[in-house]
Parts: sequence; C-alpha cells; structure tokens
Amino acid sequence: MRVGGARRIVLVGFMGAGKTAVGRSLAARLAWQFEDVDAVIVERSGRSISDWFRDAGEEAFRTEEEAVTRELLTKRDVVVATGGGWASREGRLAGLPPATLSVWLDVDVAEALRRIGEATESRPLLAVSDPLQAGRRLLASRRAWYGLADARVDTNGQSVEDVTSRILEILENVGTRNEVE
Repeated sequence: MRVGGARRIVLVGFMGAGKTAVGRSLAARLAWQFEDVDAVIVERSGRSISDWFRDAGEEAFRTEEEAVTRELLTKRDVVVATGGGWASREGRLAGLPPATLSVWLDVDVAEALRRIGEATESRPLLAVSDPLQAGRRLLASRRAWYGLADARVDTNGQSVEDVTSRILEILENVGTRNEVE
C-alpha cells in the first residue's frame, strides 16, 4: 500500500513510547515490512543492548545503530522502529531518504517507566538508583531532537490501535516532507 507518497516510516521517541508495538501494528495495517533497529543489532551481534553499552560503550553502539538504520532505510514499504537515542544524533532525521515519513511517538517519563515496568535493568541509561530522575534528564536532552520529526503523536494513555490509526490519518492527510522519490 502506498499512502500519501510515503514508502518508509521511521518511528522515533523515548523508550517505552511504543515504537515497536506501534511499528508492528502499522506495518500489518499497511501490509509493509517491520524492522526494529535494536532487535536487528541484537540478532546480528548476539549481544544485548546492555552488553553493547557495557562491553563496547555507547559510541560503538551508536555507530552500529547508524549503519543498521542506513541499511534498513534502503528498503521500500517498511516501518522502522529506532532506539530511544537514535534521533538524538546530528543529522539523522534530516538525512532520511526521500519519501520517508518520520513520526515522533511522544510519551512522558512516568508513562514510559510504567510501560517498561521491571525492565529498567535492561535499559542501560535507566539502570540507576533513580530511573524517574534519570529518565526526566534524558528525555529533556532528547526532546528537541524528537521534535525534528515530520509529525508528533501523543501516546500517553493511548492504545496501540489508537496510535496506529492516528499515524494512518497523518499519512493520508500530510504525506511526507519529501513527496517525490
């Protein structure tokens, strides 16, 4: 299905915003492929994101994340869920290929932590004594980067289906910043 000129959708936002769940739902509704950048990295490397951060460091992880994302964005008819920090690197959203719609799934920190639950230990940047305070600082540092996306959808208190429907409405009404491929 080709909607509003988009051939790719990139979902960005804080951890727990729903990028993976919404990405799967959106891809299914569009009959497109779904790719999760973090899952691809874990599958190919055989190590968890926490292991990447602990063993190789955040910079090595971000370099791998960039390479995997660049590869995934060569595909057409694909929904790509990025990691929470992906958009916070200079030029990533601005450098998306033509016919790509970027969508910021916005969530507040308290809601994100509720969704993540006990899994904060598997989130290297939240595996601290006060995950709420760490999350607030982290989200504050990333908010302007997320805001560079073509569209913003508030996911607080919203179901996966509601968020998916909202993105489909955006696709039908707005398309992408770069309509011509």
